[in-house]
Amino acid sequence: MARTESTMLPLGTIAPEFYLKDTNSNHTFSFEDLKGSKGTLAMFICNHCPFVHHVITEIVMIANDYRVQGLGVIAISSNDAGKYPQDGPELMTDFAMENKIDFPYLYDESQETAKAYQAACTPDFYLFDSQDKLFYRGQLDDSRPGNGIPLSGSDLRGAIDALIYNRSLKEPQKPSLGCGIKWK
Repeated sequence: MARTESTMLPLGTIAPEFYLKDTNSNHTFSFEDLKGSKGTLAMFICNHCPFVHHVITEIVMIANDYRVQGLGVIAISSNDAGKYPQDGPELMTDFAMENKIDFPYLYDESQETAKAYQAACTPDFYLFDSQDKLFYRGQLDDSRPGNGIPLSGSDLRGAIDALIYNRSLKEPQKPSLGCGIKWK
């Protein structure tokens, strides 16, 4: 299990645009198509990462809790499916079904989207405000596979609440930690 931290893209960065295929619906979407009225959570995940497996139930709960409040939710997989076939688009559909992911799970075959977001690991979280400016980037919470800290989603939930309810954001923002993105 390689441990890689997120790069912490500068706050205020405008969300990079993309045009990617959704493995759940077979439609192609842009950031503009999927953004929410209150803000947008874009996350980089993959099918095989133990860090993602550790948090996927909380990710789905967060999506279900906040989409009704105007939050757009997007998952993107950018791993090289040639070297890591378990992260290929067909298996992304299966992974989404098994984990009840009913928000877009996009395949970034070229890896250009991951590069534009400076994504480094899975999971890696980016929360943008309603003007598409980066409001939060970092970890879900302090829980990691095997560290004994219960999964809560507290850091990301606190950031989403701050965004939706116009509150100040807790500092400092801690980087996410997970498997490094599998580059071509």
